Amino acid sequence: MTRTITRSYDHFDDASAVVARLEAVGIASENISILSQRNDVDDSNAEEGAGIGGVAGGAAGLLAGLGMIAIPGIGPLVAAGWLASTAAGVVAGAAVGGLVGAMTSAGVSERDAHYYAETVRRGGSIVSVRVADVRAAEVEAIMDGAGPIDPVTRRAEYEREGWRRFDESAAPYGGPI
Repeated sequence: MTRTITRSYDHFDDASAVVARLEAVGIASENISILSQRNDVDDSNAEEGAGIGGVAGGAAGLLAGLGMIAIPGIGPLVAAGWLASTAAGVVAGAAVGGLVGAMTSAGVSERDAHYYAETVRRGGSIVSVRVADVRAAEVEAIMDGAGPIDPVTRRAEYEREGWRRFDESAAPYGGPI
């Protein structure tokens, strides 16, 4: 069986380091995705998905293929991988839910998908990996070793502010947290 494992990070550098570690242990780039708010790149070509691999510092693998996409309610994102492609396809098809729809179609619970979309909307980054059950513990150890956001604590913070679920019609936040 294959599982989807997703973690959120406050900083793009932490998320990109996770991607590099996953690739270093043999997780194929096509099974890894990264989505991140970045305010230090030109978003003028967000609709076209312009390549900006240089943002990753010349990294190889998945990070070399970073591009820009625009997601309703989130705005322009630095993105790469299967989740980014799925989210961009959902948006292009005018389906409701953009990132939420892409994540739920990958097996992430709707509740968690709303949390992850909101985290990206507020400037965070997510890494999502499709992996065989036999490698799941290894992948989780790598992802957890990079200090991901505690989703229970962060969701509680959002809820104290009145948040209940991701709203794609809401204005995007201004940049990374």
